[in-house]
Amino acid sequence: MPESRPALRRSLPFLAFLACAAFAATALADVYDEAVAHTGRPERDLKRDQLEHPAEVLRLSGIKPGMTVGDFLGANGYYAELVSYVVGPKGHVYILNNKAYDDWSENHWQERIKDRLPNVEHKTVDAEHLDLPDHSLDAILVVKVYHDLYWVDEEPGNNWPKYDVSRVLSELSRVLKPGGTLLVVDHSAKPGTGSSAAGSLHRIDEAYTKEDFAKHGFKVVATSDVLRRPDDPRDQITYKGPMLGKTDRFVLVFQKSS
Repeated sequence: MPESRPALRRSLPFLAFLACAAFAATALADVYDEAVAHTGRPERDLKRDQLEHPAEVLRLSGIKPGMTVGDFLGANGYYAELVSYVVGPKGHVYILNNKAYDDWSENHWQERIKDRLPNVEHKTVDAEHLDLPDHSLDAILVVKVYHDLYWVDEEPGNNWPKYDVSRVLSELSRVLKPGGTLLVVDHSAKPGTGSSAAGSLHRIDEAYTKEDFAKHGFKVVATSDVLRRPDDPRDQITYKGPMLGKTDRFVLVFQKSS
């Protein structure tokens, strides 16, 4: 039987709500592609996009316009620039480098943010004592740097500190708002190896990562296979040689418990 006119009139507001919700979801998804397609991005970043799939990764993170986001050990700010476009003029992005990451990136973050990214701010920090207020960030990115917290530097001149990793993760938890998200991307080590490959291969075990963050109040809420490389034997160093740009990487989104 056809729906009566009064019933149809009652259903119209709900249908309109669904249409608006669908439009909003589409617009939100598009903001990540728009960030990647933004004019003026450095040529080296455009080449890196092919390996990083940043739109898919950032879409999984749920970062939205107006948020305040920390790019932890963000080096020259590749992700910070993309996030700056996503959060927009009402949002804010911090590049949180330690001194070693500033040195390794040759301070290229300065070129990136000067006169171009007014909502991006750089801070040189001690990872165990972040210079940010409690619960000041909506989201944190930890992209291909978590394993470095377990790296014990034996080469002179790198100025890499020995970290109390538990203390660093506690700091990340402190500055993140309850319910906030933390995105971790890292190079996969062989299952069961824990953090033992962090120094020699610059890799870390995915299961170990989940357990480590869980100890500090983080729960996995999303994962992605977008950066998977099943052909990676996971027994070679990541940042040079034949595995450069060819490693298997896991993508984890954690939510901080309230």
